Amino acid sequence: MFNLIRRDVILQKRQLLFFIPFILFFIFMNSHPIMTFLVASIFIPFNAYAYDEKAETNVLLNSLPYTRKEIIASRYLGAVLYMILAIGLSSLALFLLDKPFTMRDMAIGSGLFLTFSAFTFPLFYIFKQGYIFTIVLISFLVLAGIGPSILNYVGKYLTPLSQFLANLSGETLYIGALLSALIVYCLSWGFSQKIYQRKAF
Repeated sequence: MFNLIRRDVILQKRQLLFFIPFILFFIFMNSHPIMTFLVASIFIPFNAYAYDEKAETNVLLNSLPYTRKEIIASRYLGAVLYMILAIGLSSLALFLLDKPFTMRDMAIGSGLFLTFSAFTFPLFYIFKQGYIFTIVLISFLVLAGIGPSILNYVGKYLTPLSQFLANLSGETLYIGALLSALIVYCLSWGFSQKIYQRKAF
């Protein structure tokens, strides 16, 4: 299974040359650190899905001596591993460029990545190949655009929820949100596994 995770990096040698400039672009554009962590985390896993969709790699993978559970596990575990590496590199870049960021920013960026991945990874196994990556990319851009508006709406109109959240300490709130994202991610893993087991290639 480790070889399946490593495969994503090997297949993306050329794309990885753009990874550091990609991060630096967001930093120099003074993007919020949360946004930088999020887009950096998305880079490798979603490029891998885009490549597999284009090359119809699932047919090849299922001819190799790997079970379908291992194939899905490599996707989900690999995404977490690449997220950790991406956040580490982004943090180093922010630190070297003297850009302020906090552990809270890292936690929120990680939680957003896990949540977004949890809802989009199964789409690659549900829908017909050829259009999924475009749909996912548009969804990400839309969510990035309307995300702040949704947060403002929650704060303005859902007063009881706002008051409850305000009473929680910062650490409790962010740890709870990250754990919730992990739970959703694990549920997505199980859902994708069920779909993939029944899928014909």
